[in-house]
Amino acid sequence: MGRFHLLRKALQSDVRKRTLSSLAPSRSRSFSQLSSPSQQRPSFGVAFDIDGVILLGNSPVGGSPEALRRLYDSTGSLRIPFVFLTNGGGYPEAERASELSQILGINISSSQVLQGHSPFRQLVSRFENEFVVAAGKGEPAAVMSEYGFKNVLTIDEYASCFEHIDPLASYKKWTTKNVKVNESTPRNDVFSNRVQAAFIVSDPVDWSRDIQSDFGVLGGLLFLMGGSEIMTIMCLPGRNIGPQPHLYFANDDLEYQTAFPSERLGMGAFRIALESIFNSIHSQPLKYTSFGKPNPSVFQNAEIVLQQLVPPLHNDVHAINNNDAQHFKTLYMIGDNPAVDMRGARQTGHPWFSILTRTGVFKGKENHHEFPADLVVNTVEEAVDYILKKECGS
Repeated sequence: MGRFHLLRKALQSDVRKRTLSSLAPSRSRSFSQLSSPSQQRPSFGVAFDIDGVILLGNSPVGGSPEALRRLYDSTGSLRIPFVFLTNGGGYPEAERASELSQILGINISSSQVLQGHSPFRQLVSRFENEFVVAAGKGEPAAVMSEYGFKNVLTIDEYASCFEHIDPLASYKKWTTKNVKVNESTPRNDVFSNRVQAAFIVSDPVDWSRDIQSDFGVLGGLLFLMGGSEIMTIMCLPGRNIGPQPHLYFANDDLEYQTAFPSERLGMGAFRIALESIFNSIHSQPLKYTSFGKPNPSVFQNAEIVLQQLVPPLHNDVHAINNNDAQHFKTLYMIGDNPAVDMRGARQTGHPWFSILTRTGVFKGKENHHEFPADLVVNTVEEAVDYILKKECGS
């Protein structure tokens, strides 16, 4: 279903602008001058998954703070280019970078945080002024507004405009949040304008209410469920059938690791539930586009970002001005999910080298049989130790 490869050209120019913009103050602590431009550039870069590799919930795991500090010099300046390549999200990249900086005790730029929904910014030119809805935990509307979408509501805001949209609302005592409609979108517009696109920005929270709404549909109406959220993706409640709006998922992860001992269901499970119900009711199958790993375009985009990180590290003005991209001999993907991280790196091919940790989804003694990694280690600290010994002899 994914058509992510069509966005790659736009990604390259946009990523370069955002990366250089975020790194522009090269006098800042995290991206200050590392050395003279004549010093040899690093021939490798690293991409880290977050959940199950760097963090379990909000707690560091596998010696991640110590491992990441080895990628900085004694002054706290970045010396080895790395990014966080995660299918997670729900918050703007700058906010996530700040949170990670505090938890891990290092300085992280927003350009180093690549989330599942980051590619949504490439759809602004298509939906900038259109009425769209954003679903998921965290701050989905804030994410979309940050990207440049000007007419966006959360599912909570949208659903609050319609009485009795949730038949089980009275049983959900835990839903105490009072939802107010975004003042930038007048209430009349919600009733008169058709939703043009639905974006599942992050993991939905409350499936049960919304699946019930799904079965209550008539005449082709279908409510898209998620996180205290109900999204009409066929047409406005109570109106005649209309064309299905565009539907975008930030990722298709079936499961992921949290602080809970066993894996939790992710957005991919939600997508399966939605698609199954939709296709059982409608003659035409659900149309959607999924982003995120293991799509090779995600890894190609990460390579572009890593390339743009190198010249600022070396204060190489000529390379910056002439878009002289760094060509890596090796890019390391460190992840915990074989079906997502290892599969994506292997599908993308050279120069990616996959390293599988045992601190998250994967806990096996041997390599994964279906999506084997190039290397299996216990922790991210062991992974970084391997990389630095191989590349730097330290």
